[in-house]
Amino acid sequence: MSDLKLELRERRLTTAEIIYHLPDHPDLLQSFIWQKLDVPPDFPELRRFLEFWSRHIEGKLHSVKIGQARFAGRPRFRHGNCCIRRACVVHQRLRH
Repeated sequence: MSDLKLELRERRLTTAEIIYHLPDHPDLLQSFIWQKLDVPPDFPELRRFLEFWSRHIEGKLHSVKIGQARFAGRPRFRHGNCCIRRACVVHQRLRH
């Protein structure tokens, strides 16, 4: 297997919900959703982003929830094709 395939195989779609304190109202919390391909369990991309956040963004971090998903293969669009066929059938009936 090529290096690229191995690297992509290790990466997962990672979603993080970042909860932070509003700079002007520190008692209030706000949510930010971050999503990118990353490598568990260390999550280097997410760590880089959180380090950037800590240095450059005023809102102090409260918590981070992480979710991940493997790629299931090529996307399929069966539902869309089904809807298109039904639309065509309805359109043909209207002509008669």
